[in-house]
Amino acid sequence: MILSSLYDRLILSPLNKRKFGAFGDRSSLNHAIRIEKPKNIFIGKKVSIGKYAWLAANPLTGHSDCKLKIGDHTYIGNSAHIYCTKSITIENSVLIADRVYISDNQHGFKDISRPIIDQPIVQLADVIIKEGSWIGENVCISGASVGKNSIIGANSVVTKDIPDYCIAVGAPAKIIKRYSVEKQAWIKTDDKGNFIEI
Repeated sequence: MILSSLYDRLILSPLNKRKFGAFGDRSSLNHAIRIEKPKNIFIGKKVSIGKYAWLAANPLTGHSDCKLKIGDHTYIGNSAHIYCTKSITIENSVLIADRVYISDNQHGFKDISRPIIDQPIVQLADVIIKEGSWIGENVCISGASVGKNSIIGANSVVTKDIPDYCIAVGAPAKIIKRYSVEKQAWIKTDDKGNFIEI
């Protein structure tokens, strides 16, 4: 804990904030356990990131313009693990609960003659968590995006894009409700987001 507190003070001193691509006013990063390539990490204003975060914007797949961007007024809970090798964007006013993993890459596993740990990192799709969305506890988002004001239920695994104004749950995550502008209510859907007539 002493080492963690010391690292936290060092990384967030005025001098060390400059190591980030951007670190907005009134933002906080509490007791991070690991920060990789902070110059590629852009944190907006009034962002709160809980304890024990691991943030990375490390171009392991060869993308020299690798960027992790976190928008204004976003809250990220404790023990977040966000690992970017090309592009992860978390837009404004996103709510992210504890122990969430977000990644735009994965370990390769095609060569069964080699341990997975020795295989190259594989680039997946860019990740965008759109404004106003809510990501529940223990969620894993891998190479997929989440739409505006959408909700991902706790313990879900998101590997395909979730559209705007949807609720998705499960592993793999499937849409169960979508907001109907016409009815001004959240309505049950099939797993493709089509409204189910009742």
